[in-house]
Amino acid sequence: MSQVLFRGMRLLDPRWDEPRDGYEVLIDGSEIKEVADTPIRSRSAEILDCGGRTLMPGLIDCHAHVFLSEVSLRALESVPLTLMTARAAVLARAMLDRGFTTVRDAGGADWGMKQAIEDGLLAGPRLFISGQPISVTGGHGDFRRRTDAESSPPTSNALRYVSRIADGPDAVRAAAREQLRQGADQVKIMCSGGVASPYDPLESLQLTPEEISAATSEAHSFGRYVLAHAYTPEAMRRAVENGVRTIEHGNFIDDATATLIATKKRFLVANLVTYVAMKERGAALGMTAEMLAKNDRVLEAGLRSLEICKRAGVPVGYGSDLLGSLQQEQSREFVVRSEVLSPIEIIRQATLVGAEIVREENRLGVFEPGARADVLVVDGDPVRDLAFLLDQGAHLSVIMQRGRFHKNLLS
Repeated sequence: MSQVLFRGMRLLDPRWDEPRDGYEVLIDGSEIKEVADTPIRSRSAEILDCGGRTLMPGLIDCHAHVFLSEVSLRALESVPLTLMTARAAVLARAMLDRGFTTVRDAGGADWGMKQAIEDGLLAGPRLFISGQPISVTGGHGDFRRRTDAESSPPTSNALRYVSRIADGPDAVRAAAREQLRQGADQVKIMCSGGVASPYDPLESLQLTPEEISAATSEAHSFGRYVLAHAYTPEAMRRAVENGVRTIEHGNFIDDATATLIATKKRFLVANLVTYVAMKERGAALGMTAEMLAKNDRVLEAGLRSLEICKRAGVPVGYGSDLLGSLQQEQSREFVVRSEVLSPIEIIRQATLVGAEIVREENRLGVFEPGARADVLVVDGDPVRDLAFLLDQGAHLSVIMQRGRFHKNLLS
Protein backbone atom coordinates (compact mmCIF):
# COMPACT_ATOMS: atom_id res chain seq x y z
CA MET A 1 0.00 0.00 0.00
CA SER A 2 1.30 3.46 -0.91
CA GLN A 3 2.21 6.02 1.72
CA VAL A 4 2.10 9.82 1.51
CA LEU A 5 3.71 12.08 4.11
CA PHE A 6 2.31 15.60 4.41
CA ARG A 7 4.67 18.12 5.96
CA GLY A 8 5.37 21.84 5.89
CA MET A 9 1.73 22.72 6.56
CA ARG A 10 -0.52 24.16 9.23
CA LEU A 11 -2.83 21.38 10.44
CA LEU A 12 -6.50 22.17 10.95
CA ASP A 13 -8.25 19.50 12.96
CA PRO A 14 -11.77 20.97 13.45
CA ARG A 15 -11.69 19.92 17.10
CA TRP A 16 -9.22 22.81 17.51
CA ASP A 17 -10.12 26.48 17.24
CA GLU A 18 -7.44 27.24 14.64
CA PRO A 19 -4.68 25.56 12.62
CA ARG A 20 -1.46 24.56 14.32
CA ASP A 21 2.10 24.61 13.03
CA GLY A 22 4.69 21.87 13.29
CA TYR A 23 2.57 18.83 12.53
CA GLU A 24 3.09 16.03 10.02
CA VAL A 25 0.54 13.49 8.78
CA LEU A 26 1.33 10.08 7.30
CA ILE A 27 -1.23 8.43 5.00
CA ASP A 28 -1.03 4.68 4.52
CA GLY A 29 -3.37 3.36 1.85
CA SER A 30 -6.89 4.62 2.52
CA GLU A 31 -6.32 5.62 6.15
CA ILE A 32 -4.37 8.04 8.29
CA LYS A 33 -1.56 6.11 9.95
CA GLU A 34 0.17 8.74 12.08
CA VAL A 35 -0.30 12.36 13.21
CA ALA A 36 2.57 13.97 15.09
CA ASP A 37 4.01 17.33 16.10
CA THR A 38 7.50 15.91 15.56
CA PRO A 39 9.08 14.60 12.33
CA ILE A 40 7.61 11.31 11.08
CA ARG A 41 10.03 8.80 9.60
CA SER A 42 9.03 6.68 6.63
CA ARG A 43 11.37 5.09 4.10
CA SER A 44 8.75 4.49 1.41
CA ALA A 45 6.40 7.48 1.68
CA GLU A 46 5.99 10.07 -1.04
CA ILE A 47 6.79 13.35 0.70
CA LEU A 48 4.49 16.26 -0.03
CA ASP A 49 5.67 19.66 1.18
CA CYS A 50 2.63 21.89 1.59
CA GLY A 51 4.62 25.11 1.64
CA GLY A 52 2.84 26.60 4.64
CA ARG A 53 -0.65 25.85 3.36
CA THR A 54 -3.47 24.44 5.52
CA LEU A 55 -4.17 20.72 5.72
CA MET A 56 -7.76 19.98 6.74
CA PRO A 57 -10.29 17.13 6.46
CA GLY A 58 -12.45 16.72 3.39
CA LEU A 59 -15.82 18.46 3.53
CA ILE A 60 -19.16 16.71 4.13
CA ASP A 61 -22.43 17.87 2.54
CA CYS A 62 -25.28 16.14 4.36
CA HIS A 63 -28.07 17.18 1.99
CA ALA A 64 -27.31 17.04 -1.73
CA HIS A 65 -28.95 15.54 -4.82
CA VAL A 66 -26.58 13.99 -7.35
CA PHE A 67 -29.35 12.67 -9.62
CA LEU A 68 -31.71 15.67 -9.61
CA SER A 69 -30.35 17.53 -12.62
CA GLU A 70 -33.34 19.85 -13.16
CA VAL A 71 -34.38 22.75 -10.93
CA SER A 72 -38.01 22.22 -11.91
CA LEU A 73 -38.20 18.57 -10.93
CA ARG A 74 -41.12 17.70 -13.18
CA ALA A 75 -38.84 18.34 -16.14
CA LEU A 76 -37.07 15.09 -15.22
CA GLU A 77 -39.89 13.18 -16.94
CA SER A 78 -38.27 14.24 -20.21
CA VAL A 79 -34.84 12.98 -19.16
CA PRO A 80 -33.97 9.36 -20.06
CA LEU A 81 -32.08 7.31 -17.51
CA THR A 82 -28.93 7.29 -19.65
CA LEU A 83 -28.83 11.09 -19.83
CA MET A 84 -29.57 11.36 -16.11
CA THR A 85 -26.58 9.13 -15.31
CA ALA A 86 -24.29 11.14 -17.56
CA ARG A 87 -25.40 14.37 -15.91
CA ALA A 88 -24.97 12.84 -12.46
CA ALA A 89 -21.39 11.89 -13.28
CA VAL A 90 -20.61 15.53 -14.08
CA LEU A 91 -22.39 16.82 -10.94
CA ALA A 92 -20.62 14.29 -8.70
CA ARG A 93 -17.19 15.12 -10.04
CA ALA A 94 -17.84 18.84 -9.52
CA MET A 95 -18.70 18.20 -5.87
CA LEU A 96 -15.39 16.45 -5.35
CA ASP A 97 -13.61 19.27 -7.18
CA ARG A 98 -15.01 21.66 -4.54
CA GLY A 99 -13.53 19.56 -1.74
CA PHE A 100 -16.67 17.65 -0.74
CA THR A 101 -15.22 14.19 -0.28
CA THR A 102 -18.40 12.84 1.36
CA VAL A 103 -22.02 13.55 0.45
CA ARG A 104 -25.21 12.25 1.98
CA ASP A 105 -27.56 12.16 -0.98
CA ALA A 106 -30.98 13.12 0.37
CA GLY A 107 -32.99 11.54 -2.41
CA GLY A 108 -32.37 10.22 -5.88
CA ALA A 109 -28.96 8.56 -6.11
CA ASP A 110 -29.06 4.77 -6.10
CA TRP A 111 -26.66 1.96 -5.24
CA GLY A 112 -25.37 1.84 -8.81
CA MET A 113 -24.09 5.41 -8.63
CA LYS A 114 -22.59 4.76 -5.20
CA GLN A 115 -20.88 1.59 -6.41
CA ALA A 116 -19.53 3.25 -9.56
CA ILE A 117 -17.77 5.86 -7.41
CA GLU A 118 -16.48 3.27 -4.94
CA ASP A 119 -15.12 1.17 -7.80
CA GLY A 120 -13.35 4.18 -9.30
CA LEU A 121 -15.44 4.12 -12.48
CA LEU A 122 -16.59 7.67 -11.79
CA ALA A 123 -15.00 10.50 -9.82
CA GLY A 124 -17.18 11.73 -7.00
CA PRO A 125 -17.66 11.99 -3.25
CA ARG A 126 -18.25 9.01 -1.00
CA LEU A 127 -22.04 8.64 -1.12
CA PHE A 128 -24.51 7.79 1.61
CA ILE A 129 -27.72 7.21 -0.31
CA SER A 130 -31.40 7.55 0.59
CA GLY A 131 -32.94 6.06 -2.55
CA GLN A 132 -36.47 7.27 -3.25
CA PRO A 133 -37.92 9.58 -0.59
CA ILE A 134 -41.29 8.38 0.69
CA SER A 135 -44.23 10.77 0.22
CA VAL A 136 -47.97 10.58 0.72
CA THR A 137 -50.36 11.27 -2.14
CA GLY A 138 -50.37 15.02 -2.76
CA GLY A 139 -47.29 15.50 -0.60
CA HIS A 140 -43.90 17.02 -1.23
CA GLY A 141 -42.82 14.06 -3.33
CA ASP A 142 -45.91 13.90 -5.54
CA PHE A 143 -45.02 15.65 -8.79
CA ARG A 144 -47.96 14.48 -10.86
CA ARG A 145 -50.11 17.01 -12.61
CA ARG A 146 -53.65 17.35 -11.36
CA THR A 147 -54.77 15.80 -14.62
CA ASP A 148 -52.61 12.70 -14.04
CA ALA A 149 -54.60 9.75 -12.77
CA GLU A 150 -51.81 7.19 -12.67
CA SER A 151 -50.34 6.86 -9.17
CA SER A 152 -47.45 4.51 -9.92
CA PRO A 153 -44.07 6.11 -10.61
CA PRO A 154 -42.66 6.11 -14.16
CA THR A 155 -40.02 3.53 -14.93
CA SER A 156 -38.39 4.90 -18.05
CA ASN A 157 -37.34 8.42 -17.09
CA ALA A 158 -35.50 10.24 -14.34
CA LEU A 159 -38.64 11.34 -12.48
CA ARG A 160 -38.81 7.83 -11.00
CA TYR A 161 -35.95 8.70 -8.63
CA VAL A 162 -37.66 11.73 -7.07
CA SER A 163 -40.00 9.85 -4.73
CA ARG A 164 -42.15 6.85 -3.94
CA ILE A 165 -45.81 7.42 -3.06
CA ALA A 166 -47.15 5.47 -0.08
CA ASP A 167 -50.33 5.94 1.97
CA GLY A 168 -50.96 4.20 5.27
CA PRO A 169 -48.56 2.49 7.68
CA ASP A 170 -48.41 -0.78 5.73
CA ALA A 171 -47.59 0.96 2.45
CA VAL A 172 -44.97 3.15 4.11
CA ARG A 173 -43.44 0.09 5.76
CA ALA A 174 -43.25 -1.68 2.40
CA ALA A 175 -41.75 1.40 0.74
CA ALA A 176 -39.10 1.70 3.47
CA ARG A 177 -38.25 -1.97 3.13
CA GLU A 178 -37.82 -1.53 -0.59
CA GLN A 179 -35.38 1.37 -0.13
CA LEU A 180 -33.41 -0.72 2.35
CA ARG A 181 -33.42 -3.66 -0.05
CA GLN A 182 -32.02 -1.31 -2.68
CA GLY A 183 -29.07 -0.42 -0.46
CA ALA A 184 -30.21 2.80 1.21
CA ASP A 185 -27.92 4.01 3.99
CA GLN A 186 -30.84 5.96 5.42
CA VAL A 187 -34.54 6.33 4.58
CA LYS A 188 -36.04 9.71 3.75
CA ILE A 189 -39.65 10.67 4.42
CA MET A 190 -41.59 13.84 3.60
CA CYS A 191 -43.32 15.21 6.71
CA SER A 192 -44.38 18.67 5.52
CA GLY A 193 -44.97 20.75 2.44
CA GLY A 194 -42.04 22.02 0.43
CA VAL A 195 -40.85 24.67 -1.99
CA ALA A 196 -40.17 22.58 -5.09
CA SER A 197 -43.44 20.62 -5.05
CA PRO A 198 -46.36 22.05 -7.01
CA TYR A 199 -49.45 22.02 -4.80
CA ASP A 200 -48.78 21.41 -1.09
CA PRO A 201 -48.78 24.26 1.45
CA LEU A 202 -45.65 24.55 3.56
CA GLU A 203 -47.69 24.04 6.74
CA SER A 204 -49.27 20.77 5.61
CA LEU A 205 -48.58 17.70 7.77
CA GLN A 206 -47.93 14.85 5.40
CA LEU A 207 -47.34 11.62 7.30
CA THR A 208 -49.31 10.44 10.30
CA PRO A 209 -47.50 9.38 13.48
CA GLU A 210 -48.31 5.77 12.60
CA GLU A 211 -46.80 6.15 9.11
CA ILE A 212 -43.65 7.77 10.49
CA SER A 213 -43.29 5.02 13.09
CA ALA A 214 -43.61 2.39 10.38
CA ALA A 215 -40.65 3.91 8.53
CA THR A 216 -38.47 4.45 11.60
CA SER A 217 -39.09 0.98 13.03
CA GLU A 218 -38.15 -0.65 9.73
CA ALA A 219 -35.01 1.46 9.39
CA HIS A 220 -34.00 0.70 12.97
CA SER A 221 -34.55 -3.02 12.44
CA PHE A 222 -32.24 -2.84 9.43
CA GLY A 223 -29.55 -0.91 11.28
CA ARG A 224 -30.36 2.31 9.46
CA TYR A 225 -32.19 5.54 10.37
CA VAL A 226 -34.72 8.03 8.98
CA LEU A 227 -34.28 11.62 7.88
CA ALA A 228 -37.37 13.80 7.50
CA HIS A 229 -38.10 16.77 5.29
CA ALA A 230 -39.91 19.14 7.67
CA TYR A 231 -40.31 22.91 7.82
CA THR A 232 -42.78 23.62 10.61
CA PRO A 233 -42.52 22.99 14.36
CA GLU A 234 -45.53 20.67 14.19
CA ALA A 235 -43.96 18.53 11.46
CA MET A 236 -40.60 18.44 13.23
CA ARG A 237 -42.09 17.44 16.57
CA ARG A 238 -44.20 14.72 14.97
CA ALA A 239 -41.11 13.36 13.23
CA VAL A 240 -38.78 13.43 16.24
CA GLU A 241 -41.37 12.00 18.62
CA ASN A 242 -41.82 9.04 16.28
CA GLY A 243 -38.19 8.10 15.87
CA VAL A 244 -36.73 10.34 13.15
CA ARG A 245 -33.00 10.97 13.65
CA THR A 246 -32.33 14.02 11.44
CA ILE A 247 -34.57 16.92 10.45
CA GLU A 248 -33.93 18.42 7.02
CA HIS A 249 -34.50 22.19 6.51
CA GLY A 250 -36.34 23.11 9.71
CA ASN A 251 -36.58 26.77 8.73
CA PHE A 252 -39.60 27.58 10.91
CA ILE A 253 -38.20 25.95 14.04
CA ASP A 254 -39.09 27.54 17.38
CA ASP A 255 -37.33 27.42 20.74
CA ALA A 256 -39.49 24.63 22.15
CA THR A 257 -38.93 22.39 19.14
CA ALA A 258 -35.20 23.08 19.15
CA THR A 259 -35.08 22.10 22.83
CA LEU A 260 -36.91 18.87 22.02
CA ILE A 261 -34.45 18.01 19.24
CA ALA A 262 -31.46 18.78 21.46
CA THR A 263 -32.87 16.81 24.40
CA LYS A 264 -33.45 13.75 22.23
CA LYS A 265 -29.93 14.12 20.77
CA ARG A 266 -31.15 14.43 17.19
CA PHE A 267 -29.73 16.54 14.36
CA LEU A 268 -30.89 19.27 12.03
CA VAL A 269 -29.45 19.71 8.55
CA ALA A 270 -29.88 23.27 7.32
CA ASN A 271 -29.51 24.20 3.66
CA LEU A 272 -29.91 27.92 3.11
CA VAL A 273 -28.03 28.56 -0.12
CA THR A 274 -30.67 26.74 -2.14
CA TYR A 275 -33.28 29.39 -1.26
CA VAL A 276 -30.90 32.18 -2.19
CA ALA A 277 -30.08 30.56 -5.51
CA MET A 278 -33.72 29.80 -6.33
CA LYS A 279 -34.72 33.37 -5.59
CA GLU A 280 -32.01 34.61 -7.95
CA ARG A 281 -32.47 32.14 -10.80
CA GLY A 282 -35.45 29.90 -10.11
CA ALA A 283 -37.95 31.65 -12.38
CA ALA A 284 -35.65 31.37 -15.38
CA LEU A 285 -35.20 27.65 -14.66
CA GLY A 286 -38.88 26.75 -14.58
CA MET A 287 -40.06 27.37 -11.03
CA THR A 288 -43.65 28.58 -10.82
CA ALA A 289 -44.86 31.72 -9.06
CA GLU A 290 -46.37 29.56 -6.29
CA MET A 291 -43.03 27.82 -5.68
CA LEU A 292 -41.16 31.12 -5.60
CA ALA A 293 -43.62 32.57 -3.11
CA LYS A 294 -43.00 29.62 -0.78
CA ASN A 295 -39.28 30.06 -1.32
CA ASP A 296 -39.42 33.66 -0.13
CA ARG A 297 -40.99 32.56 3.14
CA VAL A 298 -38.41 29.91 3.99
CA LEU A 299 -35.54 32.16 2.88
CA GLU A 300 -36.60 34.83 5.35
CA ALA A 301 -36.69 32.31 8.21
CA GLY A 302 -33.46 30.48 7.43
CA LEU A 303 -30.83 32.46 9.32
CA ARG A 304 -33.10 32.76 12.33
CA SER A 305 -33.29 28.95 12.48
CA LEU A 306 -29.49 28.77 12.86
CA GLU A 307 -29.62 31.22 15.76
CA ILE A 308 -32.37 29.22 17.50
CA CYS A 309 -30.50 25.94 17.09
CA LYS A 310 -27.28 27.46 18.39
CA ARG A 311 -29.03 28.69 21.55
CA ALA A 312 -30.62 25.30 22.18
CA GLY A 313 -27.50 23.28 21.44
CA VAL A 314 -28.89 21.48 18.41
CA PRO A 315 -26.07 20.03 16.26
CA VAL A 316 -26.56 21.39 12.74
CA GLY A 317 -25.09 19.75 9.69
CA TYR A 318 -23.94 21.42 6.47
CA GLY A 319 -26.36 20.93 3.58
CA SER A 320 -26.86 22.56 0.20
CA ASP A 321 -30.00 20.93 -1.32
CA LEU A 322 -29.30 22.53 -4.69
CA LEU A 323 -30.87 21.18 -7.86
CA GLY A 324 -29.59 21.02 -11.41
CA SER A 325 -27.40 23.87 -12.60
CA LEU A 326 -27.72 25.59 -9.21
CA GLN A 327 -25.39 22.98 -7.71
CA GLN A 328 -22.42 25.13 -8.64
CA GLU A 329 -23.42 27.24 -5.60
CA GLN A 330 -22.68 24.36 -3.17
CA SER A 331 -19.79 26.08 -1.37
CA ARG A 332 -21.69 29.37 -1.11
CA GLU A 333 -23.47 27.88 1.91
CA PHE A 334 -20.34 28.80 3.89
CA VAL A 335 -20.93 32.46 3.05
CA VAL A 336 -24.66 32.40 3.84
CA ARG A 337 -24.09 30.86 7.27
CA SER A 338 -21.30 33.32 8.08
CA GLU A 339 -23.93 35.99 8.73
CA VAL A 340 -24.69 34.31 12.07
CA LEU A 341 -21.88 31.78 12.66
CA SER A 342 -18.09 32.00 12.88
CA PRO A 343 -15.93 30.28 10.25
CA ILE A 344 -14.76 27.52 12.60
CA GLU A 345 -18.37 26.81 13.63
CA ILE A 346 -19.34 26.35 9.98
CA ILE A 347 -16.26 24.23 9.24
CA ARG A 348 -17.20 21.98 12.16
CA GLN A 349 -20.69 21.62 10.74
CA ALA A 350 -19.16 20.53 7.42
CA THR A 351 -16.78 18.05 9.08
CA LEU A 352 -17.37 16.94 12.68
CA VAL A 353 -21.16 17.22 12.72
CA GLY A 354 -21.41 15.75 9.24
CA ALA A 355 -19.34 12.77 10.35
CA GLU A 356 -21.75 12.16 13.24
CA ILE A 357 -24.74 12.40 10.94
CA VAL A 358 -23.40 9.77 8.53
CA ARG A 359 -22.30 7.73 11.58
CA GLU A 360 -18.60 8.00 10.78
CA GLU A 361 -17.46 9.98 13.82
CA ASN A 362 -13.74 9.50 14.49
CA ARG A 363 -13.44 8.17 10.93
CA LEU A 364 -14.28 11.33 8.99
CA GLY A 365 -13.65 14.99 9.76
CA VAL A 366 -10.64 14.43 12.06
CA PHE A 367 -6.93 13.70 11.98
CA GLU A 368 -6.12 10.61 13.99
CA PRO A 369 -4.78 7.12 13.30
CA GLY A 370 -7.40 4.93 11.65
CA ALA A 371 -9.42 7.82 10.25
CA ARG A 372 -10.22 7.83 6.54
CA ALA A 373 -7.66 9.56 4.35
CA ASP A 374 -9.96 12.29 3.00
CA VAL A 375 -7.89 15.48 3.15
CA LEU A 376 -7.58 18.88 1.52
CA VAL A 377 -4.61 21.21 1.18
CA VAL A 378 -5.98 24.76 1.19
CA ASP A 379 -3.93 27.66 -0.15
CA GLY A 380 -4.74 29.80 2.90
CA ASP A 381 -6.39 29.63 6.31
CA PRO A 382 -10.17 29.07 5.97
CA VAL A 383 -10.66 29.86 9.66
CA ARG A 384 -9.58 33.41 8.89
CA ASP A 385 -11.18 33.61 5.45
CA LEU A 386 -13.86 31.20 4.21
CA ALA A 387 -13.24 32.46 0.67
CA PHE A 388 -10.49 29.83 0.43
CA LEU A 389 -13.29 27.21 0.26
CA LEU A 390 -15.12 28.94 -2.60
CA ASP A 391 -14.59 29.35 -6.36
CA GLN A 392 -15.23 25.73 -7.35
CA GLY A 393 -12.15 24.44 -5.53
CA ALA A 394 -9.72 26.89 -7.15
CA HIS A 395 -7.92 27.40 -3.83
CA LEU A 396 -7.45 23.70 -3.12
CA SER A 397 -3.99 22.50 -4.12
CA VAL A 398 -4.69 18.93 -3.06
CA ILE A 399 -7.86 16.88 -2.85
CA MET A 400 -7.31 13.36 -1.54
CA GLN A 401 -10.09 10.84 -1.07
CA ARG A 402 -9.63 7.30 0.23
CA GLY A 403 -5.89 7.94 0.15
CA ARG A 404 -5.93 8.60 -3.59
CA PHE A 405 -5.20 11.95 -5.21
CA HIS A 406 -8.12 13.46 -7.06
CA LYS A 407 -6.11 16.65 -7.45
CA ASN A 408 -2.47 17.37 -6.67
CA LEU A 409 -0.78 20.60 -7.70
CA LEU A 410 2.14 20.20 -5.29
CA SER A 411 4.03 17.25 -6.78
